[in-house]
Amino acid sequence: MAQTVLIVDDDPAQRRLLESVVGAQGYRTLTASDGRVALETLRGPKGGSVDLLLLDLVMPGVSGMNVLEEIRPEMPALPIVVLTANGSVTTVVQAMQAGANDFIVKPASPERLQVSIQNALKINVLAGELSKLSRKSDNRLLFSDLIAKSLVMRQSIMLAERAAQSNIPILIEGESGVGKEVMARAIQGASDRSGRSFVAVNCGAIPENLVESILFGHEKGSFTGATSKKIGKFQEADGGTLFLDEVGELPLNVQVKLLRAIQEGEVDPVGSAKPVKVDIRLISATNKNLQQLVAEGTFREDLYYRLNVFPLNLPPLRDRKDDIPELIDYFVRKVSAEEGKPVRGIEASARDMLTEYRWPGNVRQLENAVYRAVVLSDRELLTLHDFPQIVGIGSQGEQAMASAGMDGEGLHGSAGGSGVTAFDADGHLRTLAEVEAEMIHLAIHKYSNHMSEIARRLGIGRSTLYRKVRELGLDVREAG
Repeated sequence: MAQTVLIVDDDPAQRRLLESVVGAQGYRTLTASDGRVALETLRGPKGGSVDLLLLDLVMPGVSGMNVLEEIRPEMPALPIVVLTANGSVTTVVQAMQAGANDFIVKPASPERLQVSIQNALKINVLAGELSKLSRKSDNRLLFSDLIAKSLVMRQSIMLAERAAQSNIPILIEGESGVGKEVMARAIQGASDRSGRSFVAVNCGAIPENLVESILFGHEKGSFTGATSKKIGKFQEADGGTLFLDEVGELPLNVQVKLLRAIQEGEVDPVGSAKPVKVDIRLISATNKNLQQLVAEGTFREDLYYRLNVFPLNLPPLRDRKDDIPELIDYFVRKVSAEEGKPVRGIEASARDMLTEYRWPGNVRQLENAVYRAVVLSDRELLTLHDFPQIVGIGSQGEQAMASAGMDGEGLHGSAGGSGVTAFDADGHLRTLAEVEAEMIHLAIHKYSNHMSEIARRLGIGRSTLYRKVRELGLDVREAG
């Protein structure tokens, strides 16, 4: 979705000229004939859609300086570029002190306007990311930081907001890559433990012989290699939140100690003579069906009921298609700003194709796909050709292949609907690297992140698989 620029100028001819130039650069435009109308627009229903303010300083009545002084405290993050025929040092200093991001002397060339707008928007994106990262590092992430336009995601957030107000254990269920840890952090940020420690543990990525020591700690000399005392994750999270990701991977012997820690509020470090009291908010997550694991005897039923006091299901990305366009725009702006790329958006055909794709790797896969496309592109708009690993799977890709004189015959492997395609939208063979990447994505989803099974099915070593997963930009801990 194109970003919106509000153009404020009392000269009708200048206003139309600016509207034409800015519109030709790919931005949506709104106009205001003076400062009063600008303030009404910014404070009205359309104000939330304005991404940048292009403001003339000298206007009768409510001047541009008046607008700056009034709106900057209300909208501190809004990028504002001011224009004026008076380019004196005093005017520039006054505008900057009032909160302008940039200053352009009229008449402004289209190139100067474009650079100024792009830089102001880029700074705004980076500032927003910095603020979000700061909240995340301070364990104060907000539900408003999550993209949730779709009904199913809004319903999940409503439940999470209710859960955040209490201290009961929460079990977040959902496929790999849906954002379970992000949701857990938002719950922490909305709770009375906001700002305190948030300790995340991926239970599937810990060697089985070290799980107990890592979770509960150990005393010096309690086993070979224990050269010093070490506190466990429970004690690290004391006073805050402990997030146990992929909790279904815990060995049965550790499940017993975890149950006691939850019930008694204390842990027994390996080799310790006495237990240690802890005060934690427990949030667990899994991409498996824990009830099925209970039936199979690999997960304790009593522990299941202790963890599943407040179940919270996060929908896969394919079930929240209304969020995909906004997620795409967010990732494009974020990566473009971080990497210094000229990409400002995405063509409608590519956006439609990505929206229709089923995303087996969910939000993480979408972010990786956009990241790759932005980094490799030198154009202002991403196209179908910037997503070779996706083209041919979504409905738009199928239409593109059909127009190239191809049907689905021979495009897929013997598994039929596996989704691994041999040709791109122009009918040319894809590279082995692209096909291999897609096979790994599908295998991780198919075999629920069991890396040993995935490696066996793909006919490669486990260490080779981990290396390839890292090269693809996947989170190794998540895939472990």
